[in-house]
Amino acid sequence: MVEAVVIDLFSLPANLQNNIQGVLRNVLETIEKCSSIPAPFVYVMCCQRQGTERNSEQESLLSALRDFQNLKKIPEVVCALTTAAALYTIKQRLDEEDLSIIKVILPTLRKDLMKVYIDHLFTAVYQFEFEHLQVSSDCKSLQIAEPQSEEQTLPTQDVVLIQSEIQRYLESLPSLKGELTILKSSLIPGDIFLHGFTTRTGGISYIPTLSSCNLFSSSKRRDPQVVVKENLRRLANAAGFNPETFHRVKVDHANSVCIVGKTEPDSYDGIVTNQKGVTIAAPGADCIPVLFADPVRKACGAAHSG
Repeated sequence: MVEAVVIDLFSLPANLQNNIQGVLRNVLETIEKCSSIPAPFVYVMCCQRQGTERNSEQESLLSALRDFQNLKKIPEVVCALTTAAALYTIKQRLDEEDLSIIKVILPTLRKDLMKVYIDHLFTAVYQFEFEHLQVSSDCKSLQIAEPQSEEQTLPTQDVVLIQSEIQRYLESLPSLKGELTILKSSLIPGDIFLHGFTTRTGGISYIPTLSSCNLFSSSKRRDPQVVVKENLRRLANAAGFNPETFHRVKVDHANSVCIVGKTEPDSYDGIVTNQKGVTIAAPGADCIPVLFADPVRKACGAAHSG
């Protein structure tokens, strides 16, 4: 059963942008008449026009939402300058309500683009289904369209542009729960080894059960890989290492150890290296992370000690 509906009005034709209130009312009326979606949560994503305030745009659309008695809650309008910003804001709303099954109603030509955004900003925890809107023949309104079975492949350059847009947006977000903090040990010689322990602050992960500086992504979690990558980028900038040479143990709660440069095991709780410019790490929660440093051989290791 659908738990939430996202209505994508972000890229309306120019002749409809100036009458977005009327378009929104038309879409909601169509949903009430033609769709069997009893979802209590409805989110509308719109493009924020240059030179306008986001709050003023959202307020101007609220008057179009007053008369829909079948909706348990008045839809929330999310206006943003980019699709990434709008969709990520909606993701936060979905996560606040612990919603996972989402129907996306959008113009047909937006479906392939939207799938790329969703693949990057969401994980396998969420289930998406799509319903198409199309511009009516008089070009004055939108209507529900029959779903299309054909799947299109988005050109590589378009995917790269979307990835870049998402990255720029995530980089613009403020740090959560305080500044990024790195704790260091006086036992490890700092002139040989760059080292430290992160805390729960300074990243952009907002899921309550995770640290804001979460460095682990899983298909069973709501924190996507792109957010973890941004957290790692911020940590690398603060600590002074290259995130492209970052190696993290693949926890198995066993005793396997990976030697950087040799065949990597499928899973392991320890990792060692004597290579320069390589950063290794192990996670810690109730299982304590342990760092090893040999200043004579200039080798180091990290272990998940569970």
